[in-house]
Amino acid sequence: MAAVPSQPTVLMLAPAPSAHRDRLTAIAAAITCVAVVGIGLSLSIPLLSLEMERMGASSFLIGLNTAVGGFASIITVPFVPRLAARVGVLRLLLLSIGLGAVLLIGFRIFYDLTWWFPLRFLFSVTLGALFVLSEFWITQAAPPERRGLVMGIYATVLAIGFAVGPGLLVLLGTEGFAPYLAGAGLFVVAAIPIALARGVSPSIPHEGQSLNFFSYLRVAPIATFAALLYGAVETGGFAILPLYGLRLGFDAQTAAGLVSVVALGNVLFQIPIGWLADRTDRGSVLLASALAGALGAALMPAASGSLMMLSVLLFVWGGVAGTLYTVGLAHLGASVRGPDLAGANAAFIALYGVGLMLGPAMIGGGMDLIVPQGFAWTLAAMFAAYAGIVVVAILRGVSAADRNATPEQDERLLR
Repeated sequence: MAAVPSQPTVLMLAPAPSAHRDRLTAIAAAITCVAVVGIGLSLSIPLLSLEMERMGASSFLIGLNTAVGGFASIITVPFVPRLAARVGVLRLLLLSIGLGAVLLIGFRIFYDLTWWFPLRFLFSVTLGALFVLSEFWITQAAPPERRGLVMGIYATVLAIGFAVGPGLLVLLGTEGFAPYLAGAGLFVVAAIPIALARGVSPSIPHEGQSLNFFSYLRVAPIATFAALLYGAVETGGFAILPLYGLRLGFDAQTAAGLVSVVALGNVLFQIPIGWLADRTDRGSVLLASALAGALGAALMPAASGSLMMLSVLLFVWGGVAGTLYTVGLAHLGASVRGPDLAGANAAFIALYGVGLMLGPAMIGGGMDLIVPQGFAWTLAAMFAAYAGIVVVAILRGVSAADRNATPEQDERLLR
């Protein structure tokens, strides 16, 4: 008789390790995808710019070719969920990685600026697909009570991926086939854990999405506008910050080093703030980040007279700004569920791409209008505007803590 009660106990506990292992496998595969995106972007952007300069291309053409990447992402990522529903998420991920590796080598084989415009477009499409599907996968796989922490790890790996690309260029140089082959090789290696996760990959139903692309701006404004702001701040801030340093009177090496300070803060703040976001309302965390970002930017003019003070401020400010993406993505996963989640991730990435395109012009234009502190005031205004959006959304009740994203609620919010 004593053995009878033990049987149900064994049957109840046995599936838990398997389910936990499957979830970890899924999260690892999604994180591998985003590492590929980070490496692909951080390797290709400086490498291709240097190569085009060697070709004799003007700065305008180099900038135009780079902008093609952002344009490709914006116009194609909304269609990624529909394509993944047809061919399968895992299959599309592996196809994108394989095609990305081939296209990366193609830049060196077809070493001509005329070819590089269509190649840049297609390469950016593959990275965009990896971005959308990896975020969909990790948002779906992350346990709700630890979603912020998981997103923090995800964003940290993305930041590390961004560091790998330039590191390869330092190690291998920027001429010949070596950097292209190394990047392509890392793409292929990254396909292995994704292929091993075949049994735990998510699926997207052909039908069932109740929201169109622009509806996510109303259903999840806190999350989607966080992506827009982060894209603008990340690219605009990184591109214009060295110029701001030069205008302040620092030498070129010191001015460039300010970017590294911001990047370090970005990496180190992701996991702790993601952990914090799991223990409080994520909308409130994003509001606090926006207010801190506005305050930090507003303090830059006062700190600009001391390199030490400015570096400390930029370190904290960079960490706070970086959490917009992490917590915004976690908030998105709590705000939108079911068949609409893949579309929501596509909208998130598209708005990030819009920010990438708008940020440098807005921040650079601000610095031209008010030299040099227009850089800081423009950033402060952008963070303050986002804080206003968050306040309005919270007052309307559009918060992950207040809603379950049911179709009925979506209809109410869209009216």
